[in-house]
Amino acid sequence: MSSPKSRDPHSISTAPIVVGVDDSPAALSAVRWAAETAAARGRELLIAHGTNVNVIVGVMGTFSSVNSEVEQSIQAFGVDLVAQAREVAEKAAPAVMVRTEVSPQHPARMLIDLSATAHMTVLGGPAERRGLNRIGSILISVASQAAGSVVVVRDDDPEWVDRRTAPVVVGVDGSPVSDAAVGAAFYEASVRNTRLVAVHAWSDLYLARYSGFIDTSIEAAQATEAERALLVERLAGWQEKYPDVEITRDIHLADPVEHLLTWSEGAQLLVVGSRGRGGFVGMLLGSTSNALVQRANCPVMVVHPES
Repeated sequence: MSSPKSRDPHSISTAPIVVGVDDSPAALSAVRWAAETAAARGRELLIAHGTNVNVIVGVMGTFSSVNSEVEQSIQAFGVDLVAQAREVAEKAAPAVMVRTEVSPQHPARMLIDLSATAHMTVLGGPAERRGLNRIGSILISVASQAAGSVVVVRDDDPEWVDRRTAPVVVGVDGSPVSDAAVGAAFYEASVRNTRLVAVHAWSDLYLARYSGFIDTSIEAAQATEAERALLVERLAGWQEKYPDVEITRDIHLADPVEHLLTWSEGAQLLVVGSRGRGGFVGMLLGSTSNALVQRANCPVMVVHPES
């Protein structure tokens, strides 16, 4: 089965699945997910760790003997990390082909560079689902600036291994970025041999804030058919390309984040564009993708359209 763009560097057979690791529990969850996915697709798994050693050593001054010891210690720590991650990967998927890399680059810079030729880039996400105002700088940098698809795997959701018959869910808002996510979601549903749920909310309004003050039933009734037709049009070409994928359409007036979060409770993968309406490519994640990366109950794939 070919992927959404057959000439895309992320789709060629030699493109590895890249997973970034540090010493967090979330990193090992990401390794397990990436190893399972790589083995299922016959792809190499590249486990990578960025030490940022040059910057760390640079701030310590000109004491060369001290710098040398620190540099060796940092390198040894990184080698240890990727060795442990390799054991986890091979236990999760004994048939997986594994390569490891310890880079002197900053972790975010390393993963962004590797993403240019990766099938997908995987990293661990935050543990807490509620009360987060921001996520880690490495995660936000990679999720917003990497090429191709970035998957964020939480460390407090061990149920993902039991969700292999659950659907893939994609958020659709009609933007070009959303179209890229739709293509990736169809591909993921096809290779995972599962159905696809397309969730479309045509307003970013959070209606619960205004409950009791406005009546949305009239607007919803008038707009639903038009939005349903728009969604059918957006999905038609992809359905022709992936006739094996059963599609369910879920249409709402508003609250895209809340509807997608609800679907994430029973999904094996949630797919969204890197940003929504009116965004600036290459800057921060859109509000929807940012919220889902922090709060979703399953792995989240953030898809970047090819320029």
